[in-house]
Amino acid sequence: MNNKNRASNSDLPSVGKLIKSTLIAICAASIILVTSVLPAEYGIDPTGIGNMLGLTKMGEIKVSLAQDAAAEIAAAEAKQAERKKIAEPVAKAVIKVAETQAKASVMSDSITLSLKPNQGREVKVKMLKGGQVSYKWKTSKGRANFDIHGDSAKHKIDYYNYSKGSSESSQGVLEADFDGKHGWFWRNRTGKTMTITLEVEGEFTVMTQEV
Repeated sequence: MNNKNRASNSDLPSVGKLIKSTLIAICAASIILVTSVLPAEYGIDPTGIGNMLGLTKMGEIKVSLAQDAAAEIAAAEAKQAERKKIAEPVAKAVIKVAETQAKASVMSDSITLSLKPNQGREVKVKMLKGGQVSYKWKTSKGRANFDIHGDSAKHKIDYYNYSKGSSESSQGVLEADFDGKHGWFWRNRTGKTMTITLEVEGEFTVMTQEV
């Protein structure tokens, strides 16, 4: 094998030279760091050279801008956290109010029916379970048979009795035992035509007259 181009040991740098070169490089880097990098990037100028070269001012501006940016980010995060802190209970309150309003919409209505002898008529209001409606009704003349009851397609209830009887007038509070329609049925058992006037107020959504 031809080893003509192989370097001889005398051509290689000695360990001492390598150490010396390394120390020189470290010193040079340190000088650059202290005189240029620290003043230019962080506004730190232990030697005063950075100030002479205008680097310290540039570094101080960079540091100030970085601090302002950090402060703005922190303020924005704090503001967002405060908004979230305020928004959560407000949202819960709005939901609660909406649910309460949906469940307890206070309304009032009235209706007058005309019943011929032996004719029956029915009026119902749509209510949620637990809803209450105050009512009063009266006939124009004579007693009418009445039946207060409810029904629910949702719960497959065709007839649910609250009370029944015969009277010229009545008043009270009807509380729904389930979601559905609840109301009054009258039949005229007199020999003359009569009218019945009903007034209701409370937690219902709609009043309907049913045959």
